[in-house]
Amino acid sequence: MADKVPVVGFPTVQTDQGFERLKKLAEKFKEKFGCEPNFYGRAPGRVNLIGEHIDYCGYSVLPMAIEQDVVIAVATTESQDVLLSNVKSELYSDFVFPVNNVNINKDSPQWQDYFQCGFLGMTEHLKLSSPVRGMKCMVDGTVPPSSGLSSSSALVCCAALVTMYANGKSLPKNELADMCAKCERYIGTQGGGMDQAISFMAHKGTAKLIDFNPLKATDVYLPDGISFVISNSCVEKNKAASSEFNTRVVECRIATQILAKQKGLQWASFQHLGDVQKALNLSLPQAVKLVKEILHKEPYTRSEICQILDMKEEDFVSNVLSSRTAQVQSFKLFQRATHVFSEAGRVLSFKHICDEADPQASQKLGKLMNESHTSCRDMYECSCTDLDNLVSVCLEAGALGSRLTGAGWGGCAVSMVPTNHVMDFLVKVKKNYYDKNSTKAAMVGKSLFATQPGTGAQIYLPNIAS
Repeated sequence: MADKVPVVGFPTVQTDQGFERLKKLAEKFKEKFGCEPNFYGRAPGRVNLIGEHIDYCGYSVLPMAIEQDVVIAVATTESQDVLLSNVKSELYSDFVFPVNNVNINKDSPQWQDYFQCGFLGMTEHLKLSSPVRGMKCMVDGTVPPSSGLSSSSALVCCAALVTMYANGKSLPKNELADMCAKCERYIGTQGGGMDQAISFMAHKGTAKLIDFNPLKATDVYLPDGISFVISNSCVEKNKAASSEFNTRVVECRIATQILAKQKGLQWASFQHLGDVQKALNLSLPQAVKLVKEILHKEPYTRSEICQILDMKEEDFVSNVLSSRTAQVQSFKLFQRATHVFSEAGRVLSFKHICDEADPQASQKLGKLMNESHTSCRDMYECSCTDLDNLVSVCLEAGALGSRLTGAGWGGCAVSMVPTNHVMDFLVKVKKNYYDKNSTKAAMVGKSLFATQPGTGAQIYLPNIAS
């Protein structure tokens, strides 16, 4: 079926880069486990072209899958254990866990915890009547970790995918994406589902407008003559091990409930800014205006929020805050809500420009990307000094637009560059950003690259025709 993850054979061209990679992975697998893998699962990373920190507020986003991915080689076993190994064994230690006793470390998550998220989410979702199959797994990832390109979600998605296939099941892509978005919360990340949706639902050659509730992916054809270049700031931020990401989620939820209450809605039932906009039948510009009318720019204290919502502080902590945000004392509601509503508008404008094949499309899209970064930096405060410097270097090097991508606080920038200027762009960014720091210069080979919209998740079998 078209909406199922495709099961394909190895690439048949022996010089194909994908074939060589799977061949090397099979060799390492056999060296480690003494047997051949039965199959391989693949899930790509992604770059979000525009629409940052709004998926968990109920708004559409516009990502594309990248060529970098996570691949897992698997051999099923009759044991009740999952044996995990990583190609980068010098960085990621082997791990074993029983299929009926998954223990995820939320306080200091390691690589195996993301695999366990996908495994546990899938086994609980399937409600298997027969025993869960044991597996021997070897992981090979090419998505730079903690870079904002969704390395962790790619691992979660791939783990869920191979667990599904090992147990003889097949689910629709949208169901897989929704399940993986929910199960990633086992590790303490309260995301919105963009990463998982694009990882499963991507098609080669197109970006996707991802809508939520219900989950839907619409092709967005990008203008001819442009390429997207990823540049890693080399500042790593693990959003699952810090509070900034979840604090923004909470701030948006509080802003939602205050706006709802002040407009006479049943505020306690509202969790997303998008729901307030719809309930009040407002356009996005009108929603931005509403924020200016109701919320003040100064940070809100706990006591002020509790007074507005007529709530005791202990109820506020237990019902509104999360475990990672229980100590937060002040909340910037005006800034966060303004960013969300304005960024949601930029996503729709981006898609409209692409759909209309505007002759000035590249310049207009670049302007939207620049506005997005400014809002992320100033209103959502999810950038950092190095990332801001990198974006400036990219614009000076000839990017039509450049912005942070992913959660932020480090990680990558994505730049839209005329295709015929890509090589010149890469040289200038290397010189003006990476070469100025010896540590970053050593990382440039994996930190600066052009990419095209890639394919979504797949299962590879070694013994069927491609």
